[in-house]
Amino acid sequence: MLAQRWMWIAWPAFLAAAVMEMLVFAFVDPLELHWLGDLGWSRQGIYTLAFFAFWVVTMLSSLMTTMLGRTASELNGGIVSEPDAELVLQGRD
Repeated sequence: MLAQRWMWIAWPAFLAAAVMEMLVFAFVDPLELHWLGDLGWSRQGIYTLAFFAFWVVTMLSSLMTTMLGRTASELNGGIVSEPDAELVLQGRD
């Protein structure tokens, strides 16, 4: 089940990173980027680094979606706690 969950995260992130790579570099020449000065990298090196950066960002997004979609029983191993009756009666829940 864990391998399947990781594929739910990695595969859509891979596809999204590929689309982002195509869209960004359809309009931007990587050798024209001078944010950090001249890096001296080849186009292929910049394409590779950008793809992995896009993949990490989209993988984090997919990971957050997967984590937020878990039920209480998945998170707590089936144990769902009830509020303490004494604290509720005292108004300190």
